[in-house]
Amino acid sequence: MKFHSILLALLTVCTLTLDPAKAVEEQTAAPEPEFTKPLYKPFIERYVLDELKQLRIGQQELEVRVTEKVAGAKLEASDRAIRYTADTTNNIFYIITAAATMLVLFGWKSVRDVRASMEDITTKKISELVEEYEKRLAEIEKKMRKRSEQILTNQEQIALTNNIHSLWMRAGLEKSEQEKINIYDQILELRPDDVEVLTYKADALLEIGEKKWALSLANQALEHDNEYSLAYWQRACAKSEIGFVDEAVEDLETAIDLSDTLKEEVAEEKSFKNLAGNKKFEQILNSAG
Repeated sequence: MKFHSILLALLTVCTLTLDPAKAVEEQTAAPEPEFTKPLYKPFIERYVLDELKQLRIGQQELEVRVTEKVAGAKLEASDRAIRYTADTTNNIFYIITAAATMLVLFGWKSVRDVRASMEDITTKKISELVEEYEKRLAEIEKKMRKRSEQILTNQEQIALTNNIHSLWMRAGLEKSEQEKINIYDQILELRPDDVEVLTYKADALLEIGEKKWALSLANQALEHDNEYSLAYWQRACAKSEIGFVDEAVEDLETAIDLSDTLKEEVAEEKSFKNLAGNKKFEQILNSAG
């Protein structure tokens, strides 16, 4: 390649020496020499060689770094394995030492003694738990029994109330005072201290002329409840028919004080006919009118 270029250069110099003008014209008219084209190839080859060199150097450096990192990782893993083995061995020795110390402290001489002691402890603990749960079950059973008794009592009370209510309904439908008295007696058998029943029975007895009996029942009702206005009213009626005028007026005033609505019924009560002419009774009638 170099020889060819040198030969072309010599031929050109000879031509210029023989005929400069013609040579100038030929140079002017001639195309671009061919030796200029191959001049680019050496530069490309040099560039490629340099790049290959840089790649090789970079690859070598990368291999060095990778090798160092791998070696460091292996060294660190080895250190960890050695440290773990040492720690595990130390812990095993610590456990053995602690177990031996406990055996010495508790006086256990062998594994059999340990097993026997553990069985005793377990049996004792189980016995305590069983005893505790038995107490709890006994308390629960006691509460359940009490609750059952309360439920039975409530059911009996509900049945009693329903029965009494039905008897009251029957008494309200009866027109015969004697039949009403019989029904009131049935209610008193179920509930002897029912103040309302005693009062209504006293009213029925007054209707059939049993004045003293009615007075006795009114007194009995007031013994159970001295704030029941109708009981004072019925006692006033009974005393009025018997002839205890002043006492009847006092009971009437007490009844009106406890229930002011009774004032409107004073004039219509036929049992108070014997109270006519009494000043206090007349004042009650005037205040009611």
